[in-house]
Amino acid sequence: MRVHLLDGTYELFRHFYAVPRQTDTRGNEVGAIAGVLGSVLGMLEGGTTHLGVATDHVIESFRNDLWAGYKTSAGIEPELLAQFHPLEDALAAMGVKVWPMVEFEADDALAAAAERAALSVEVEQVIICTPDKDLSQCVRGQRVVQFDRRKRETRDEAGVVARFGVGPRSIPDYLALVGDSADGFPGIKGWGEKASGAVLGRYEHLERIPVNAADWEVPVRGAARLAAALAEHRELAVLFRTLATLRTDVPVFASLAELRWRGPTAAFEQLAAQLGMPGLWDRARRIPSS
Repeated sequence: MRVHLLDGTYELFRHFYAVPRQTDTRGNEVGAIAGVLGSVLGMLEGGTTHLGVATDHVIESFRNDLWAGYKTSAGIEPELLAQFHPLEDALAAMGVKVWPMVEFEADDALAAAAERAALSVEVEQVIICTPDKDLSQCVRGQRVVQFDRRKRETRDEAGVVARFGVGPRSIPDYLALVGDSADGFPGIKGWGEKASGAVLGRYEHLERIPVNAADWEVPVRGAARLAAALAEHRELAVLFRTLATLRTDVPVFASLAELRWRGPTAAFEQLAAQLGMPGLWDRARRIPSS
């Protein structure tokens, strides 16, 4: 079997900015919800049998206690934010396994689910559906891969190395150096993608990078300046790596059977009608349950 893991928060953002606005029978904005539901139905119609969707029930997480500048819900359009919780309810009504994250983030749930699913001999492949570079740390050979549904691109372990210059296990170190503007931490000044990929491609982790640039075994422009910056801000780099490291101790599922889609619940018919899209129910009930 193939297990598909979907970043519900990313999908909600993607559809909010890609599909026309529409309201439900109560006047609430639901365009993004309808877009995500239709997209997930497309996955099921295409043969997906085991599916889990992770969402950010709230944007803030334990990482906000570690770094004051970490991402928050500030600045998110109210019409988008208001669709977070209803999406979770709608997916559950569709019969999809949903993990709404509060203390942790959706990315943590995806990482935990990928690791757990990959342990099963029943699983041929785990497909993490998100382009988020954070999730590249979860890729393992061709067994656990990332899939960008918008670009229709798959990234296996070789693809991670080709994109970043480092293997999956070095992604948190890489992000610690280059920063992640989407998550709200800046990285270490001067460390760009090229230098970070070259140095970590050789040394893998921050602790293994020689303090003295003269000892580096890879040619990097401005090596002395970069080494000095890292030496000055090493504790900060370690903190940023902690922010970038996904947690795999998040409770997700006890059995793969929980991820098997068995058809929509009866509540989905009423929900689809309320959204003003009864066609969603018609599509869902026609899909053979696995």
